Amino acid sequence: MQPFFSLWATRLQNSFQTHPRRIMAGVAFAFSVVGGGAFAVASLDAGVANMPLRQVVETVNTRSLPSMWADQSLQLFRSDLTRSSDTADSLLARLGVNDPQAAAYLRNARTARQQLIGHAGRMVNLEGDAEHRLTRLTARWVNEDGESFTRWILERSSDGFVERQETASLNVGTRMGNGTIQSSLFAATDEADIPDSVASQLADIFAGDIDFHRALRKGDRFAVVYESLEADGEVLRTGRVLSAEFVNNGKTHQAFWFKEAGAKEGGYYSADGVSLRRAYLASPLAFSRMTSGFKMRFHPILQTWRAHLGADYAAPTGTPVRSVGQGIVDVAGSQGGFGNVVMVKHANGHTTVYAHLSRINVKRGQSVMQGQTLGLVGATGWATGPHLHFEFRVNGQHKDPLTMARQSVTLEVSAAAREQFKRHAAIAKVDLTAAASTQISRVE
Repeated sequence: MQPFFSLWATRLQNSFQTHPRRIMAGVAFAFSVVGGGAFAVASLDAGVANMPLRQVVETVNTRSLPSMWADQSLQLFRSDLTRSSDTADSLLARLGVNDPQAAAYLRNARTARQQLIGHAGRMVNLEGDAEHRLTRLTARWVNEDGESFTRWILERSSDGFVERQETASLNVGTRMGNGTIQSSLFAATDEADIPDSVASQLADIFAGDIDFHRALRKGDRFAVVYESLEADGEVLRTGRVLSAEFVNNGKTHQAFWFKEAGAKEGGYYSADGVSLRRAYLASPLAFSRMTSGFKMRFHPILQTWRAHLGADYAAPTGTPVRSVGQGIVDVAGSQGGFGNVVMVKHANGHTTVYAHLSRINVKRGQSVMQGQTLGLVGATGWATGPHLHFEFRVNGQHKDPLTMARQSVTLEVSAAAREQFKRHAAIAKVDLTAAASTQISRVE
């Protein structure tokens, strides 16, 4: 056995002289693993190979991380918006809770039934424990006045559940964004994370200057500053557009919300103080596609070429149809090829016609405001599919609806409020410039 150990020792000595760093690194690692301590090795370069080694040993706390947390209670925090299809069980399950007692309470609680279950868009925050039981649920929604919100709190107690309801004022914040048209306005606002309600407002604000059905171009740009209505730091919904800019086919259009002192309501004005709200809207639909304009066309049913005395808009059945201007309903019923039709009389001998409706929401003799819903898109009468046929008549003569909308009268800021508007617009332009240069970042 002696020769074997002698040979092994000789090989170890030769290896240590040839590779001192590797040998000592391995020894250090072995000591650190087996001994549970720290092991320091001095440099073993040729000049210091004979220096004595120094060993440093420190005590390490080996208590496992789970044991450190053993005394801490685990809390679950989740937030989501309610859906119209929600039940008490599905809502809690989506929030990560499996709690039959809490689900039973929600099914029977009056406030939960009236405001949460089956109601879409309510912000809900939930806290749960390690057993996935509900400990606290907070729901918030905007009140009818539009200026306050309700906070409903449900908490688990030793005797079951306790609920309370509070009312507080909404905080009005400001948000901004911008986008570029690639295909449609709504596709661009979706890409920019701008809510659909803001996109609809943009279409309404610039409807008198931009034909969103036919005139949008790829590369058109927009920027917008709008209100966000917040409760406890959570955005419950968006508010009014405060300022906006739209560059369509190289032409820049701007709009600024302004309300004169003492006025009942405000409106949107250009930088020169000219109102963007004309006597007539450019379209009876908030957003749609025109399929046939005011021109000669081949009639799909009569199979002949004849003048098309209005404009047709493609839209799904049930799409709301709005009055383009203030007036009085002259006809509300069924009429031959028009099917279900509404005719509204306006000032100066003007009449507008809304045909092929699936439903009529107004009665003859009723006064209607600009933008008020008259009925819903359908395919009644002589129609090959769901669409709206719209006409504009002046003393019985048919006119191009788009031309009439653009030629309708506008108002200006009063002379008394002009200086106030100039100051307001100057400040709004700064915000609008910031909105146009805002970069949108996403985390993939």
